[in-house]
Amino acid sequence: MQNTVLKIDHVTHYFGGLRAVSDFNMELPEGAIWGLIGPNGAGKTTIFNLITGVYIPTKGKIYFRQERKGEFYMEDITRYKPHTIVSKGIARTFQNLRIFPNLTVLDNIRIAEHFRVKYSLYDAVMRNKKFKEEEEKIKEEAMNLLKLFNLHSRTYTLAKGLPYGELRRLEIARALATHPKLLLLDEPAAGMNPKETQELMDMILWIRKEFNLTIFLIEHHMKFVMGICEHIKVMDFGETIAEGTPQEVSNNPRVIEAYLGRKKYA
Repeated sequence: MQNTVLKIDHVTHYFGGLRAVSDFNMELPEGAIWGLIGPNGAGKTTIFNLITGVYIPTKGKIYFRQERKGEFYMEDITRYKPHTIVSKGIARTFQNLRIFPNLTVLDNIRIAEHFRVKYSLYDAVMRNKKFKEEEEKIKEEAMNLLKLFNLHSRTYTLAKGLPYGELRRLEIARALATHPKLLLLDEPAAGMNPKETQELMDMILWIRKEFNLTIFLIEHHMKFVMGICEHIKVMDFGETIAEGTPQEVSNNPRVIEAYLGRKKYA
């Protein structure tokens, strides 16, 4: 049996009197690609925001797998701040691109790596040997990512000058610069044409293998979800209404109803 990387235990979240998520449970296995789908307003992005510390659940706990001296354990990350959660090994992309438009492609990657630097403010001000060595290492790692994502020809281009498909690749590359164990992708295929969508599917499968990652994604593009995810959870009005393999989910009457409206089933 695969090890659980992320456990969400009876999580409920309210915005004032509005219940956005109700009793959400999940145990995400290591190395898996799982999907989270549902109509607009179902609570999907709220789940991502709860995992990454943007929100603190009203009820319930969130646990993430950690290693200490060769021993694995599930750490309660429920109340951790976003920067702490990144340092634990969870990275994400966003439904609306969060690129720094007036920085170069290279600097967009480099900025994601700086939370791991060991030099001090003094080292940075003095620009001493320790500072220069770490900065050179960061640049080298960033350049390697740009090559892997076929963005090396854009190294010194301002991010705002990139076409949409390349911006999506840049955002994923920047997330990987944090050295995550779990990658959360929020509607990665949004705005892409069929060719770009297929290339993205191939890239995500490659990323999982190349970086030894577990991937959890939100997506409205059903062909994309059904073609890449091994297990899918479906939400509607904050509740989990179905989960299972792509085939099981696509044939589930409650899922069809959530997307297409009420109808009578034989």
